[in-house]
Amino acid sequence: MRAIVLTGPRRIEAVDSWAEPEPGRHDVVVEMAAVGLCGSDLGVHDGTRPTPALPWVPGHEGGGRIVAVGPDVRDRHVGQQVVVEPNYCCFSCPPCARGMTSGCEHRLSPGITVPGLLAERVAVPARFAWPLPAEVGAEVLACVEPFAVARSAVRRAGVAPGTDCLVVGAGSQGLLTCLSLAEAGARVFVTDPRADRVAMAGRIGARPVGTDEGRAFPFVFDTAGVPAAWETSAHNVATGGTVMVIGMSGEPVGLSTMELTRRQLQVRGSLIYDHPDDFAATVAAASGAASRLAGLLRPGVPPDQAERAFAEARTAPGKTWIDLSGWGGDHR
Repeated sequence: MRAIVLTGPRRIEAVDSWAEPEPGRHDVVVEMAAVGLCGSDLGVHDGTRPTPALPWVPGHEGGGRIVAVGPDVRDRHVGQQVVVEPNYCCFSCPPCARGMTSGCEHRLSPGITVPGLLAERVAVPARFAWPLPAEVGAEVLACVEPFAVARSAVRRAGVAPGTDCLVVGAGSQGLLTCLSLAEAGARVFVTDPRADRVAMAGRIGARPVGTDEGRAFPFVFDTAGVPAAWETSAHNVATGGTVMVIGMSGEPVGLSTMELTRRQLQVRGSLIYDHPDDFAATVAAASGAASRLAGLLRPGVPPDQAERAFAEARTAPGKTWIDLSGWGGDHR
C-alpha cells in the first residue's frame, strides 16, 4: 500500500510499501481521497511536535470512501463517502463524562499520536467516520474537520446574529472562522499582515480592518495564537469583550491581571470540538456550505509532490490539501 511518510524533520516522501491497515471489529477501512494540511501538521513536519515513531504517516483532516467494515459495524457500509473525525475520545475519563470530549485525557489523534490519514487506506473507528452525501465533492473532505473547529469556537463564544466580530489571522483556520461567523449571522471583520489572505477572506464577506483604526469589537477570534497576533487581539477587543483563542503557540503572551480586570475581559481557549454534537452539526451544514468551502481550497497537490504541499501550507492563501484520489482502486 502507498503512503506519504515523514522520515525526519522536513523530510517527507511517498512510499509504496506501507503496511495495510488492520481493522478492528468496530472499525471501517476508508480509501482516502483528500487530506488537508494545517499548523499541527506543519509542527509534525518540522519536528517541533514529536511523533511516537519514525517513519510516520501524518495528516488528520480528510476522508474518502469506505471499502471494508468490521464484523460488528451495523450503521456504515461499503461505498459510503465519509469524513473522519480525527479525535478519538475514550468516553470514560472525567472530561468525557461531562460531555467535554475535547478535553479527553486519553484522546487518540491520527497523525499526532496514532498513524495519520495520508495513506491509500486507513482503519477508523466507525463512530468517527461520518457519512456525507456523494454529491459533496471529495475535495471538500479536506476542510470539514477544521470547519468543525471554527464552528465550535463560534458556538462556545455565543455570538448573536448582527454582532461585530474580528478575526485575527486569515490563514486557513481564520478563513473557516470567517465563514462560520458569517453562517451565524455575525458581521465579520478580518485582519492579517498578508494582503492576499485578507483578499480571500473578502470573497466570503469578511471586511478588512486596519488594527490602528481604533475600533473595538465585542468578540475577537485569534486564529494565529502567536504573541504578535495576541497584541492585535488584546488591542482590538472592547471593554467587557471576549477573546476566543483558537491558534496555539508555546510562546507566552502579555496580559496583566490589572488590564484583564479593569477592562473586564474574557479570554477563552477553544480546542477542537465536542463529540458527537459539534461534528454532527458540521456534517449537517457541510452540504449547504460545500460551494463556499470548495472556494477556499487551493488546487489539490498530488502525493508525489507532498513536500510542495507542506511548503504551500505555510504561506499560500487558502486551504492546502493533498489529492489522493488517483491512488483509489489501484490496490498495491
